[in-house]
Amino acid sequence: MLYNKTISVVVPCYNVSHLIGRVIETMPDFIDHIICIDDCSKDDTRQRIINYSEKYRRVIPIFHERNQGVGGAIGTGYAWARDNNIDVTVVMAGDGQMDPADLPAIIEPVATGQVDYAKGNRFFNPFVTDKMPAVRLFGGIVLSFLTKIASGYWHVADSQSGYTAVSLKVLKTINPDAIYKRYGMPNDFLVTLNIFDFTVMDVPINPVYGIGEKSGIKIYKVIFSISALLIRLFFKRMIIKYVYKSFHPLVLLYFFGFPALFLGIAAGVVIFIIDTFFKGIWIGIGWKLVLAMLILSGYFSVVIAMFMDMEHNKHLYKR
Repeated sequence: MLYNKTISVVVPCYNVSHLIGRVIETMPDFIDHIICIDDCSKDDTRQRIINYSEKYRRVIPIFHERNQGVGGAIGTGYAWARDNNIDVTVVMAGDGQMDPADLPAIIEPVATGQVDYAKGNRFFNPFVTDKMPAVRLFGGIVLSFLTKIASGYWHVADSQSGYTAVSLKVLKTINPDAIYKRYGMPNDFLVTLNIFDFTVMDVPINPVYGIGEKSGIKIYKVIFSISALLIRLFFKRMIIKYVYKSFHPLVLLYFFGFPALFLGIAAGVVIFIIDTFFKGIWIGIGWKLVLAMLILSGYFSVVIAMFMDMEHNKHLYKR
């Protein structure tokens, strides 16, 4: 226990037989339960978890009979924590990339009631550019910006960090079975938290790399799939939070601004190509002025909508 609260750690595992022991062995004594979910690994991860559960009573082994993805494994762990009324539930990867020394800092804001959800932020670390692979850092920055727009948590960064702590209140509100199953789980969860008006805090953590882990994430692949997911999540949040729950004019600004901006930019590219390569086709200055007005009106509509969204949600972010 910590802060007089029961603490569990959900450890999603997939082909981490050479690293799961490191995760379990370095878990601090104040962790009451280590919920290890083997997501149908192809190596001997399952057997290693069984061995540790026989050695340590606090290790809870759970096995998927088919691969569900990291989000599915986390959802299974969340369901166990909810059903057993665990006060604070942390997520730590089974590949050892999360420093157990950061656990008290991650747990404290949730255990003391400051926020409903705390997440690690590797970008706060002054040595992140030295420790984090450049491709993953770039991808994380791009996805963090898109997640700000989609989730409404404008002050939250490092959206792909899976080192998190969540309160029992959240787990009893959000259905763990409905959590996005794959690598976009942290982004999906943030959007759902915002829809229910839960508070969130970023906590500085130490990035851990080069310990023998092998990431299953190909950033050049997931950056497009997660970006597409974020677009769907953006519309989901707009409709549920700003139409169904209570109408807000920022919806009109967003839904006019984005199409106007994209249409204006696309038309501008076409006009530039025509003016440059097709000298025989003349486009009047009037059309170009209309196009400029369309781009400017779209741009300012989006900026104003973002500002209104930021103001509407600023009480949900704690420092």
